[in-house]
Amino acid sequence: MVTHDGLDQNRRMDTPVETREAALQRYLATGDCHDAPRWAGASFLEAARNAAAFLREGLVTETLARLAARPVPVLPLKGDLAPWVRRKVSPMVEGLFPATERPVVLALLKRSVVFVGPGNIEAVLRSGLWPHTAWSLANMVLAAADCEPLSEDGTACVGLSEETTCFVSQAYFAEEDPFADFVVHEAAHVFHNCKRATIGLAATRRREWLLDIDFHRRETFAYACEAYSCILALGDTPARRLLALQQHAQGPLPGDSVVDVDEYLDILGEAVRARNGWKCILRRCAPARQPKAIPAEVSADASIQPFGRAPLLP
Repeated sequence: MVTHDGLDQNRRMDTPVETREAALQRYLATGDCHDAPRWAGASFLEAARNAAAFLREGLVTETLARLAARPVPVLPLKGDLAPWVRRKVSPMVEGLFPATERPVVLALLKRSVVFVGPGNIEAVLRSGLWPHTAWSLANMVLAAADCEPLSEDGTACVGLSEETTCFVSQAYFAEEDPFADFVVHEAAHVFHNCKRATIGLAATRRREWLLDIDFHRRETFAYACEAYSCILALGDTPARRLLALQQHAQGPLPGDSVVDVDEYLDILGEAVRARNGWKCILRRCAPARQPKAIPAEVSADASIQPFGRAPLLP
């Protein structure tokens, strides 16, 4: 017996939505591939795999063609950057984690940061990324190499994260803003994307992730860690750190659509005055704790009055 749902599914599989070339051009222009699995394959799973492979191959081909058309070759990335990454993120890890956990977290971040440029973009694009992440990375590399981007929407991206991998553009090394550090920014996102048990740290129901960051303040946390890292590098005394913060407050700053700028600057103001500014940033970006519920037997006791008032006389 064939159900109506089965007929509808078969009809959707048989109905051409767009040609393969049209789907590829839509993906290259926008990064959108949501409808692509409907136009190839005998089953939904096979269609999804075929579509993903076709779109991924088209993205690789187009990206390499645009890079090859660049008249001046791009300098290759430096050699082993892992020790440099470790030194870059060490102050943040030391400020946020106890001594017993720091080696494990540093080892995670050292292998998590991946610098992306023309020399390794093909391997990165073929590494099983989500389709939109792959598209964003292709745009990022093309923009850094001064090539025609796939879309203007992706040209401002210098770093992005997928799960525990932090991709950073080769343009990082040409950044002139003294308060920008995309390595620290993307590494800060790993703390709310990675579970403690994944890297062998003790976990509880209340301590599941490396750091407990409020969902709506994840970008605030990453931007604050990024700026605070730069402030520490610029100022070795509280007075100099405060001066650096005042300079940063003059701009450029993260956009209002990304963070609450007033809150962001207030968090940094508290951090530069504290002995451990990293802990201030974490505390300000942590989820609000729910107050403990009053036990039923206490709340139901009529002899206990709110606000400490004496019980009314009969």
